[in-house]
Amino acid sequence: MTPGADLVRLSGVTRRYAADRPAVLDCLSFTLAAGEYVAIVGESGVGKSTLLNLIAGLERPDAGRIEILGRDLGAMDDDELTLYRRRAMGFVFQAFHVLPYLSVAANVALPLELAGTARADIAARVGAMLDAVGLGAAAARSPRELSGGELQRVAIARALVHRPALLLADEPTGNLDPGTAGQILDLLRAQVRANGGGGVLITHSAAAAASADRIYRLDGRSLAPVAAGAAYSAG
Repeated sequence: MTPGADLVRLSGVTRRYAADRPAVLDCLSFTLAAGEYVAIVGESGVGKSTLLNLIAGLERPDAGRIEILGRDLGAMDDDELTLYRRRAMGFVFQAFHVLPYLSVAANVALPLELAGTARADIAARVGAMLDAVGLGAAAARSPRELSGGELQRVAIARALVHRPALLLADEPTGNLDPGTAGQILDLLRAQVRANGGGGVLITHSAAAAASADRIYRLDGRSLAPVAAGAAYSAG
C-alpha cells in the first residue's frame, strides 16, 4: 500500500433511520490516507458508531459513496462485503468479543482460519502476533483466566494478525484503567504502523484521541479537524 494513497473515501454520505427524523449523518465527506491513524470524537448520538459501521460495510448509506482501497462498497452484495471485511479490515471493540470457549491462540487464529491460511503459517503468525502484544506465554490459556487489559490485547492481536489494510476501533479502552488504556493505545498505534495500513479510532476520551495522528470532531454534517494543542472535550 502506497503511503498517502486514499485508503478510505466517503463522498456525500447520508444515513437516516426513519423518514420523519433528521439524518444521523448528512452529506458527509471524509478521506483517510494510507499510513494515517485518526481519532473521531463528538457528543453521544452524533453518529460516531454509525460512521464506523458504514466504513465497515455493516450498514449501507441512504445516499453517497464509500470506497475502501478504491473499491465501491455499494457495488458489493452482502457475501462480497463479508469476504472483503475478513481480508481488508480488523476490528477492536470495547466489549472485546473474545470467545471464552477457545484458547487465546485459537481466538487470535480465527481471521486466518476463515481466510484459509495454511496451518503452518497460522501457527507462526499467531505466535509472532501474541509476542508483539506481550502475550506469548498465554497462548494456551483460557480467556476466563485473563484480566481486562489482557483480553483487549487478545482482541488487538486477533484484529491485526491477518495484516489488514484498515483497523477500526470503537471505544477500545472504555473498560480499562488509565494505565492499561495507555498501553493499549500505544500498542494499537504501533501495530497499525507495523502493518503499513491505516486506522480509525472512535472515542469519548480526550486522552485516547490524543494518541492518534489527527483528531476530528463529528457533528453530523462534517468531520472538522481539531487543531493541535487545542483545548476540547471528546464528548
